[in-house]
Amino acid sequence: MENLSVRPPETHDIPLIFTVTNDLSYDQRMQRICGTLAEQGYSVLLLGRQRAHSSPLVWRNFQQKRLRCFFDNGLLFYAEYNLRCFFFLLFARYDAVCSIDLDTLPAGCLATLLRRKKRVFDAHEYFTEVPEVVHRPVVRRVWGWIARICLPFYRHAYTVGPMLAEIFTKKYNIPFLVVRNMPLRTETVQAKKPHSSRILLYQGALNAGRGLETLLEALPALKNMTAWIIGEGDLSEALRAQAERLQLGEQVKFWGFLPPEELKKHTAEAWLSLNLLENKGLSYYYSLANKCFDSVQAGVPVVNMDFPEYRALHAQYDIGVLLSELTPQALITAIQSLEQNPAQYEILHQNCLRARENWHWEHEKAVLLKCWEAVFKEE
Repeated sequence: MENLSVRPPETHDIPLIFTVTNDLSYDQRMQRICGTLAEQGYSVLLLGRQRAHSSPLVWRNFQQKRLRCFFDNGLLFYAEYNLRCFFFLLFARYDAVCSIDLDTLPAGCLATLLRRKKRVFDAHEYFTEVPEVVHRPVVRRVWGWIARICLPFYRHAYTVGPMLAEIFTKKYNIPFLVVRNMPLRTETVQAKKPHSSRILLYQGALNAGRGLETLLEALPALKNMTAWIIGEGDLSEALRAQAERLQLGEQVKFWGFLPPEELKKHTAEAWLSLNLLENKGLSYYYSLANKCFDSVQAGVPVVNMDFPEYRALHAQYDIGVLLSELTPQALITAIQSLEQNPAQYEILHQNCLRARENWHWEHEKAVLLKCWEAVFKEE
């Protein structure tokens, strides 16, 4: 087990534990949430897992722990992690546990019930509708059963978007608040560094349904464009192999994982950001990805899919292009249209600069703090 901790200078002596199944290094949402609560005087611990190639943790204003697991994925991993997490929570000091998504819910629910502690649920996604689950009936039923068993014991919950909040509130009969996954506000937009070609940016997991194969197929027709792909995932090797088959050479660059601070710098250098999702399940269809808000905060227009949440964003501020279908030709047409119309691109850029004044974490954290205030006002 790896333990890295730093306590805020003053606390309310209200210990909170947040549980995730990632290794903590690149989880910007949890870093913002835990950091915000620590700033308010809570004593916060973020609990994740240690992986074979995990980067060293950096010091933050909240405590961090990683649990070592023998299994790395699949059913055995989730069972092992929840077992280890449960025994940790059985003896740790805390007043409340926040379980992030269904994959950490069993441990948090059982431990807080046994110890009569408070509990909160944070749904980052529609877990039973992600592509990795939605077409596996047995796995989907297991996660659905976990939700039906555990969530009736919860009174406080939040999620990342209005439509998911509405769905979850009706499905689980508990109110879900909306804490959108927005970045910290930056004072200025960084000037773009000169590059030999315009940069198309993808940041996030390299997993199924993210439109990455489509992006690579489109690149040969976008001769003066370079794709920067930042992240890793299940498709890492397959995408690199596809790039070789297409002989893309220097037209695509795989950066791997980058710390949030470096990611922010690279985002600012992009000409266009890509948020390409296949409609492979309701989790993607109702998603509201942080990469969209990160790009807007950097003043970079975004290509989003014409899904409900993104349609609503574009109706508020026209920040880029909505794709009605995810095909190489549709993507090529959208990108070339902006390339050939600099005036339209500048309008989108200016719209991003206006949107960034409202789409940032300082607005969202108010909902988060009210939720946690309500948790401890209860008898």
